[in-house]
Amino acid sequence: MKTADRLNTVQEYYFSKKLREVRGLMAEGRPIINMGIGSPDLSPSPQVLETLRDSIVEAGAHQYQSYQGLPQLREAISDFYQQKFGVSVDASTEILPLMGSKEGIMHISMAFLNEGDEVLLPNPGYPTYASVTNLVGGKAVTYDLKAENGWFPDLEELSQKDLSKVKLMWVSYPHMPTGATASLEQLKLLVDFAKKNDILLVNDNPYSFVLSNNPTSILSIEGAKECTLELNSLSKTFNMAGWRVGMVLGSAEHINAVLKVKSNMDSGMFYGIQKGAIAALQSGPEWFEELDKVYTKRRELMFQLADKLGCTYDRNAVGMFVWCKLPEGAKGSEEFIDEVLHDKDIFIAPGTIFGSNGEGYIRFSLCVSEEKIKEAIERF
Repeated sequence: MKTADRLNTVQEYYFSKKLREVRGLMAEGRPIINMGIGSPDLSPSPQVLETLRDSIVEAGAHQYQSYQGLPQLREAISDFYQQKFGVSVDASTEILPLMGSKEGIMHISMAFLNEGDEVLLPNPGYPTYASVTNLVGGKAVTYDLKAENGWFPDLEELSQKDLSKVKLMWVSYPHMPTGATASLEQLKLLVDFAKKNDILLVNDNPYSFVLSNNPTSILSIEGAKECTLELNSLSKTFNMAGWRVGMVLGSAEHINAVLKVKSNMDSGMFYGIQKGAIAALQSGPEWFEELDKVYTKRRELMFQLADKLGCTYDRNAVGMFVWCKLPEGAKGSEEFIDEVLHDKDIFIAPGTIFGSNGEGYIRFSLCVSEEKIKEAIERF
């Protein structure tokens, strides 16, 4: 059976392929240290686990759940945004829980893109933005992010282009993979740009609470809901990546459009996971403080490893990665990481998987124990 033409527009996700190679090396007995992927190795809080355990014996726990999630979950998300970002969101109409924010990228694209519509994508940026755009028949148009501009788009330059066919623009602050942040002034510039050009702006915001002193939501900008959606996730903040709990927030009109897609693609999130998510969102400040303590220690060690390799990096970047520029004269990013993988049994992500502007960079994940990072340092 011949596959659909749309599959010709995408390739298998890089980490899906590369981790097969890494697992193969491990099966051969190689002592691989995986520093490539941002999958938290820490556990959710005891309260979250206890809530999940207790919830599975409640009446109705194993039935189909609402497409919009439990009202209590939406209320918890609303309270979280009010407390952490100072953003007021209507729990009934302006929040839609997701099975991970990654599915939200597909739902949003299906809800708003017609075939041939153009989509502005960051370079470097999350590869899924481009693959989903292609799968739904949109046209990916990249915009440059560069270190000299603080990994923020040159909106004046963008404004000079023909944007008449652009329907969506993806941004991600704090930025993945670089860890760069955007000020409120910069976020306002993005909102103004979207309004002026009749573009739906989507901010992908899962890293605000990892090594960040100033968590920020683009929805805190006045009038942002008119043209903006924000994706968020419990994966990184609460060590719940495998639980697949995310959310999209925005105006009732935009959320309802996404719900039309979502309600035809799944039958609601498992009850116990929703109850655990509520407990996570109600975590006190000590949770975030302890999380940052762990990642701060790991990051300092990762800086030492980067120094060993002669790399440079921004000590003020946030999130659970260290984005490093390779030294002058180094090999290309993919050749460099392959050499390290096969010579030192350490897997690092090459910057090129995030776009052409990632050439010359590598990315370390902080989802590695202190002991393993120390061992990696010793291998050099």
